[in-house]
Amino acid sequence: MAEPRILTRADGTTIAYHAHTGTSPGVVFCGGFNSDMTGIKAVALDTHCRETGRAFVRFDYFGHGASSGKFRDGTIGRWRDDAIAVIDDLTEGPQIVIGSSMGGWIMLLAALARPVRVMGLLGIAPALDFTEDLIWDRFDDNMREILRRDGVYMRPSEYGDEPHAITLRLIEEGRNHLLLRQTVGLTCPLRVLQGMNDPDVPWRHALKLIEAYEGADVEVTFVKNGDHRLSEPDDIARLLRAVDGLAAIT
Repeated sequence: MAEPRILTRADGTTIAYHAHTGTSPGVVFCGGFNSDMTGIKAVALDTHCRETGRAFVRFDYFGHGASSGKFRDGTIGRWRDDAIAVIDDLTEGPQIVIGSSMGGWIMLLAALARPVRVMGLLGIAPALDFTEDLIWDRFDDNMREILRRDGVYMRPSEYGDEPHAITLRLIEEGRNHLLLRQTVGLTCPLRVLQGMNDPDVPWRHALKLIEAYEGADVEVTFVKNGDHRLSEPDDIARLLRAVDGLAAIT
């Protein structure tokens, strides 16, 4: 596999990415919390866009994968700014932005910052406001006390041997970016793929986004036996069809 290219931010930090040029609209993939751009969905999208001649970018946020920084120093605002930098510096023209899990929150924040550049959105189990609704609200008193006392809580992960570092800063800074408490002021087409057997982002959480979204061109696909990752062959085929459908709207 080719080595990733590097985008250097103004503060000296670096974003690792893979990209290729092609037809418009391009596609930008935003990964999930503590995941990287080498996952099944990211690579499948890269391959599909190459085969169809479409421009594509996948990247690692600050503290993720091959990018610089420590994961526990990251925040929602920092990762949003990474996505905006990718759109600004690595793409041209209209873009379809795809977000998996946390990336669904990031894609919407980036679209709100660059509404003219984003012509379509595709969320895969979009975890909007997850720091508050899916972490803090689920923590018991003991977990919250550890977080307040130590500034970090090491939460076991079902997706690897290493626990996730949940920092108090992540929770507190995330409150500056909550979207589901008001109208999400975007009108471009929105597609959502959501597993109904998802233990991390309950399928009813996707309904909150649909209710909050201002635009009317919204379609949701619920996969009854689908898990959080939605990375099985049928899931990938469904994802690629959704991308092509959005691209055909322009």
